Amino acid sequence: MMKIKRFPIAVLALTMLTSIVAGCTSSNKEATSTSNAGEATGKKVELKVWLTPQWKGVLDSTEPGADYDSFLKAAADKFTAQYKKYDAKIKVEVIAGDQRDQLLNVNLSSGTAPDVFFESVFAMGDYVHRGALVPLTDIVDDASKTDIAKNFWDAVTFGKDVYFYPFQHNPGTLVYNADMFKAAGLEKYIGGPNDIKTWTLAEYEQILKGLKDNLPKDKYSNAYPMSLYAVNNQGDTWNLAYMRMFGNKFFDDKGNIVLDDANGVKAATWLKKIKDAGYTNPGPESVSSNDANGMFRNQQLAISFTNPILFNNTKADMASGKSAKFDVRLANIPSESGDPLSFTYVVGASVFQNKDKAKVEVAKDFVKFFSTDPELVKSSKNGIPVRTSVSRELKDVNPLFAAYDANSKYLFNFSGNVPGYSQLREVLYPELQALYTGAKTPEQVVKDYQAKGNKVIQTNKESSVIYQTK
Repeated sequence: MMKIKRFPIAVLALTMLTSIVAGCTSSNKEATSTSNAGEATGKKVELKVWLTPQWKGVLDSTEPGADYDSFLKAAADKFTAQYKKYDAKIKVEVIAGDQRDQLLNVNLSSGTAPDVFFESVFAMGDYVHRGALVPLTDIVDDASKTDIAKNFWDAVTFGKDVYFYPFQHNPGTLVYNADMFKAAGLEKYIGGPNDIKTWTLAEYEQILKGLKDNLPKDKYSNAYPMSLYAVNNQGDTWNLAYMRMFGNKFFDDKGNIVLDDANGVKAATWLKKIKDAGYTNPGPESVSSNDANGMFRNQQLAISFTNPILFNNTKADMASGKSAKFDVRLANIPSESGDPLSFTYVVGASVFQNKDKAKVEVAKDFVKFFSTDPELVKSSKNGIPVRTSVSRELKDVNPLFAAYDANSKYLFNFSGNVPGYSQLREVLYPELQALYTGAKTPEQVVKDYQAKGNKVIQTNKESSVIYQTK
């Protein structure tokens, strides 16, 4: 079994697996015809494909020899067996997530960047702006445009072009302890076990008040209604969602932050209000998202944040006896308009510009192949499928697939695909800390965040190939 190793600048080479899951044997006629177009040149083209750990196995982690590279190795074998343009060979390497940027920067400097990278889009957006990735617009077919919701395409589009082929996603929601709701007399607000419950903002405030006033202290001592945290940038996407609760759109159509308006001030004021009212854990300025997650699992919080990975891990630990069992369910982040707020981390492949026309061509053909093959796309069940067809076909595997798919119409693009987003993440939490401690008013918080954030964005726009070509 392969282990991810921490290393300074060396790239981890993996032992090639030889087994392929039998289910991944059918061909995609559309992808095959695209890949086989033209006469075979006989030229040898070797691709280097990187990924960070996503899931083990091709379709399931219980497969013999299942590892993080299993899916892309199976896809590579299937692709090269039918590919006729070139004599293609594909080497798959797993890169530790916390080494991603260091390794990419070193390899970009030396001209040895990977040809394909399978990763979360928000982590790779800055490489689009740097001109390191090639557009994939020409390999996106009409069938995929229809099968994958527009909000996912918006998340992978920078300027006028698609730079990542959506494969799966990891949506963020609220999670709540239905047993605590029942204990506080809030049964009418509980959704079904396979629902993502939507509350109006007025209902949500009633829930927070009901939890604070009515939770039995003998059973839930030292418990609070809702999690709030701001010690660092981790889990900051939920904080970004809260700042949009009153209708602020956050970014304008030029990629600038526009939080400093009446709706932005309302959102900051609301966060301070619920903290001061005792509806959240105390001291959010010194609480991390990990702290909040632990408090929720210990039933010290009735409502917190989650994504499918955290949610499934929580349920698995309950089933194994690692943590206490309680009724855990999902809900959307509410908004004043009544339409819930939802966001997601889209995962898919990108292609690096390696100045070799043949390698770029094969890399794009490979990305289209495994992103559209009718059997290979079923591996997206290891996360949440972006394809409606896969969600429907595999609804019995995970009943929540249908709920996540229906929720896709509420998705907002939390990063705005702006340049310098990784640096922008360092600006928000110090302002939230100042809000919660009372060092700044809500009006000053949104004003300062906008000014500091736009300075980061403007600096990065000056070197962005997307904004320089507009």
